[in-house]
Amino acid sequence: MGVGIEIRDTDLDITVARVRPHGAEVTAHGAITRFRERKATDWGSEYAAFLKKHGVSHLTAAVTLPRREVVVRSLAMPGIAGKDLPGAIGFQLDGLHPFGDADVASAWTRVGAASGGGLLLGVALRSVLEKYVELFSEAGVAVSSFTFPASAIHGAIRLFQTPPAGFLACRTHDTGEIEIYGESPAKPVFFAEFDLPLERAVALAAAELRLPAETESLPMERILPVPRANPAGNDPSRNALSYAAALTCACPRLAATANLLPEGRRSSHSRAMLVPAAALSALALVLAVVWFVSAAFEQKRYLKTLEGEIAKVEPEARKSGALDREIEKTAGRVRAIREFRDQVRKDLSALDELSRILPASSFAGSVEISRDAALITGDSDSAAPLLEVLDASPEFRNSEFASVTRVANTDVFRIRTLREAARK
Repeated sequence: MGVGIEIRDTDLDITVARVRPHGAEVTAHGAITRFRERKATDWGSEYAAFLKKHGVSHLTAAVTLPRREVVVRSLAMPGIAGKDLPGAIGFQLDGLHPFGDADVASAWTRVGAASGGGLLLGVALRSVLEKYVELFSEAGVAVSSFTFPASAIHGAIRLFQTPPAGFLACRTHDTGEIEIYGESPAKPVFFAEFDLPLERAVALAAAELRLPAETESLPMERILPVPRANPAGNDPSRNALSYAAALTCACPRLAATANLLPEGRRSSHSRAMLVPAAALSALALVLAVVWFVSAAFEQKRYLKTLEGEIAKVEPEARKSGALDREIEKTAGRVRAIREFRDQVRKDLSALDELSRILPASSFAGSVEISRDAALITGDSDSAAPLLEVLDASPEFRNSEFASVTRVANTDVFRIRTLREAARK
């Protein structure tokens, strides 16, 4: 979308246009009256409210300067490379305007066949341009371009199709003057205002363009893209210039114009400027999704391959597991046999030690041996010393009487003792 503003004698004519591949639409039209007599902040607020009402506050504007304040020249510079054009134009600029030694601002755009090197040049007093720049800045109007009528029309009519080789178009200005725009093979661009009857003005323009005298002029709005939608009350014939400026503002690369505003002072608040970044972000997102899906697919395929390989070796793995379990069982049996053998040896050692240390006056009738203790039952002339005898042995410790009874001068005893072998 774009906003076009035509500076008229007393008013500002404003058009908001949307451009789509299938055509253009005028979404809003308005006017600010007597802007030269009012404070810039006053009519600037009115302009801001107009944009806000139509939801386009983010858009910048292309402004067309009055024709009488810009000198327009068509230049033919065949054979000059693009990088050399600024220098070539600057070299002869002083002879292309009537402002003498005054400081001027100039801008140009290519017209006609690229091989012919045709240029459309606009020259304005820098003081005049600065006056408008400061005025619009004070009003808070974001401006991306200050151009002139011929350049705006030339860019707009080429937005959707190539115009005919030779034609004339006209409109009646608010002042009553006739504005005529034309193109021909002899002169790529022509734009002028005539304070003459229409027939006489058309004849002079046709002669300037080297067109046949019988060439008829078209209404100005007929050469511009026909809007697919147009708000009620908008007169295309009267507001053709702001419409052309809006089209060039909406598509500055497809409808190039000569921009007198220095590049560093141009506003670019349009959301359209975000399209490349948005497109790149969308592309990055698509690539990320593709990568994620591809990675998931590759992982799934890898897992499937891995499962196939596992299935191949699984029978052997089961055999190996069964063999490991059998080995573990056998090892357990071997350990049990070894432990039993060691325990038997320890038990026999305890019995041998007991038979060695018991005094001759003592008799062990039975011995119950476990891994960590022994219960000795017997009789003795005197059982009391037996506890010390047992604890002095390396095989026994913590001996104590479970019971002791004196029968016919003989002690019948039961001694419980712990085995030292249980600690080892």
